[in-house]
Amino acid sequence: MFSKILIANRGEVAVRIIRACKEMGIETVAVYSEADQNSLPVALADERICIGSNAAADSYLNQKNIISAALASNAEAIHPGYGFLSENPEFAALCEEKGIIFIGPDSNVLRAMGDKDNSRQLMKEIGVPVVPGTEILHDPAEAKRLAAEIGYPILVKATAGGGGKGIRVVEREEDLEHAFLAASEEAKSAFGNGDVFLEKYLTSVRHVEMQVLADAFGNIVCLGERDCSLQLNKQKVLEETPCPVMTEDIRKRMMDAAVKAAKAANYVNAGTVEFLLAPDGNFYFIEMNTRLQVEHPITEEISDVDIVKWQIRIACQIPLDFTQEDIHLHGHSMECRINARSTGQVDFLHIPGGSRVHFDTALVQDCLIVPFYDSMIGKLIVYAKTREDAIRKMEAALCEMVIHGIHTNIEDQLRLVRNPRFQKGDYDTLILPELLAEGGTELE
Repeated sequence: MFSKILIANRGEVAVRIIRACKEMGIETVAVYSEADQNSLPVALADERICIGSNAAADSYLNQKNIISAALASNAEAIHPGYGFLSENPEFAALCEEKGIIFIGPDSNVLRAMGDKDNSRQLMKEIGVPVVPGTEILHDPAEAKRLAAEIGYPILVKATAGGGGKGIRVVEREEDLEHAFLAASEEAKSAFGNGDVFLEKYLTSVRHVEMQVLADAFGNIVCLGERDCSLQLNKQKVLEETPCPVMTEDIRKRMMDAAVKAAKAANYVNAGTVEFLLAPDGNFYFIEMNTRLQVEHPITEEISDVDIVKWQIRIACQIPLDFTQEDIHLHGHSMECRINARSTGQVDFLHIPGGSRVHFDTALVQDCLIVPFYDSMIGKLIVYAKTREDAIRKMEAALCEMVIHGIHTNIEDQLRLVRNPRFQKGDYDTLILPELLAEGGTELE
């Protein structure tokens, strides 16, 4: 087992990893920007090293400084969390070059699965269904010709990156050229790669992802699905497991497809295979996330498997000590992402409690919310035996939560869980703006 791990991240995920390491008897090194010098993960870690100024490009994306911090502190491994460098093949390769273990898949797998065009082709080869679409396109004229064959509406999608960047919905041919160029330019700016392709834009579908764990000895298990359909601007807002419309037959077929995908990619560590689930029960591969997911705690709740600890064990060449037959999914869990809508000081903080209620966060009394990073400041997670009980528990927890000094989306989340259509499980990837509008919410 590692004796020391450097956490190349910030906020709640850094806290999550530090806590897992403490429980495993592993020392931790926190790296931080100047803006985060007084943050909770910095206080919790055994060692702390400043790696740059406020901007992410100067700190959490500064590969040279992070590697230097790992070498200076004699850290044997780096856990990248999610976001920032977690899916960056160049950073993983740099870790490999310097003799530091990257806690995640190797650089070749990151590169292969991070390219959406490449991963689509691989899935087609092994018989996993993909959304109808094209290979990489080089100009708008070619895109127009192929879009006419696929049929509108379509998506223009970047092959690299994620988080909703480099994606445009196109309803009409006359809008395609502008969307093509805009998506390509956005992707080039965000990811350094402007390649795009077309995909059929499916409606009335759900975004369902499968969590897998794969060790270095060929053992792969699937820990079930998460429904992540409730999104705004391609950003997830609320996730739950199990999916409200999932049947045992669809689950088995989707789990088998996820395991097949991981095997074909020679995948090692924790990963998530993402699908679109259509009303007729058919599903289509869209991408593989080669890192820890924000919403991983809800899977931990229903599977009793600590995903972060297993990421670390797998990186230590420890084989999984359970098989698929040992996984028994039970109960219902959901997560509300709590986002800041302003910056400033948190002058009063009350975190809800109760059985199987927890708030994953780096917030503490009087901490500052800074404008330099992602707006998510915590994740409210509940577990209950049934979906109905989980909804009631989430509503109670949201009512109890108090964060003063900044504006948040707590009220929006409360309106969402109280919405009758959500409570019936009647939703898809496009419905969230409509549900929030029914509650009189101004979207931000």
